[in-house]
Amino acid sequence: MSVNRNAILGPLLILLGIFMFFRGQVDWGTGTIFEYFWPTLFVIPTGLFMHWLYFGLLQRRGVGVLVPGGILLTVGAVCQLATLFDSWHIMWPGFLLAPAVGLFELYWFGGRNKWLLIPINILTVLSVLFFAVFSVGALLGTVLGGQPMIAGALIVVGGLVFLTRKRGHH
Repeated sequence: MSVNRNAILGPLLILLGIFMFFRGQVDWGTGTIFEYFWPTLFVIPTGLFMHWLYFGLLQRRGVGVLVPGGILLTVGAVCQLATLFDSWHIMWPGFLLAPAVGLFELYWFGGRNKWLLIPINILTVLSVLFFAVFSVGALLGTVLGGQPMIAGALIVVGGLVFLTRKRGHH
């Protein structure tokens, strides 16, 4: 299976643009990459590995690997956003959502045990409620603040690159 170059380049440009948008000038040393992108380098790939195990190697057997896979992907996304935007005080409800995502994957790809929907819904509702309470005002204030235009342009260009597919590739 070949990977479309734009499927990787687009999100990377978006991530870099968002990072620049909120961080401004950064001294790019070796430690800076690990400091700001450790979730993308370590946590998210581990979650993707778990999904690859289930969908690829195990040929949809061993649905239990999706629980830690979903948790790791969600935690990785939460940690990456919180690290880039220095917003741990806003992003913490994502840690409540992480087990709900893992359990939902177990529900969806497993036997559709309806009892799994109880903890999934409780955790999801709590997470959404806490996100709403703690983040709406803070996020609107950040987004509406005066930020550099180049960061916004990088986000737009990255999105266009990601969405533009070469003709003949599917």
